[in-house]
Amino acid sequence: MGKREIPEVNAGSTADIAFLLLIFFLVTTTMDTDSGLARMLPPPVPEETVAPPPIKERNVFSVLLNSQNQLLVEGELMDISELKEAAKEFIENPLNADNLPEKKEIEVPIFGVREVTKGVISLQNDRGTQYQAYLMVQNELQAAYTELREDLAKRKFRKSYDELDEDEQKAVRTVYPQKISEAEPKNVGGN
Repeated sequence: MGKREIPEVNAGSTADIAFLLLIFFLVTTTMDTDSGLARMLPPPVPEETVAPPPIKERNVFSVLLNSQNQLLVEGELMDISELKEAAKEFIENPLNADNLPEKKEIEVPIFGVREVTKGVISLQNDRGTQYQAYLMVQNELQAAYTELREDLAKRKFRKSYDELDEDEQKAVRTVYPQKISEAEPKNVGGN
């Protein structure tokens, strides 16, 4: 008996198959991307601009986040779960309380003359603050404005804020403008 010849494997298309698999996995794989905060920065202030008058302390809602990720609101420790409601009360000042922001009357398209508060939320964090804690605070403050706008849209227009036309949304934003001031992070560790 003679030796049996071993059949050869055609490896000519192996490189093509590997290349096609590589392309397939590159196209179908999703990459996690870092997400940031969508914020529109104010335009540069012209040099000849007069400095604005100082803001009264009652019109500022102070939110501090220290390096241990502890939340201090108006100088008091607060749990993150309480922040949204505290911010909503500050923004709206429904009972016109003396310790909450002053109100002023303005002409609002569609609504007519309306009282709005002069309140500004001041957010400051420590350089050692974890990014996740910072994002949670940002989300709670954003949620406060979102809920107030949603409630007003439903009361006045019987529709969700997202269902309003552009003019109606602008009127709602005029009543509840998002005023969050972010102060420069502090260098201190625990306070």
